[in-house]
Amino acid sequence: MNATIIALLGYISWTVFLLILLASYRTFLVSQKQRLPNQFKADGSDSPDFGQRLTRAHLNCAESFVFIGGTMLTALATNASAITDTLAYYLLAARLGQSIVHLVSTSVLAVQIRFVFFLVQVGICGYWLFKLMTNFAF
Repeated sequence: MNATIIALLGYISWTVFLLILLASYRTFLVSQKQRLPNQFKADGSDSPDFGQRLTRAHLNCAESFVFIGGTMLTALATNASAITDTLAYYLLAARLGQSIVHLVSTSVLAVQIRFVFFLVQVGICGYWLFKLMTNFAF
């Protein structure tokens, strides 16, 4: 297995982990009679602070999969994963970092750190897309 496949599986696994954590959190709230099962807003805005952060961290992963997963899958489908392999683990680390900081705090400093992690992901994907497009230019 190459680095792109491992990082892609790591990204998907992290997203599923956050989903399971969110489902467990909401199940706990229901079991403690703090919420009815049909009272949760999809964006988590009606949850306590941690619930809001957990919901947004999961949704950030899902939203970013379009450009991160899409780019990695394009590289794999075109046998060009040599382009993505070198930075794949860095991208995964930035994704994990963004989510973890999101779960821990929403202070100004934490939001700035989270944004840096996001910019790293966008920058890496932008670089990959440029390399992929020039690799397949006519």
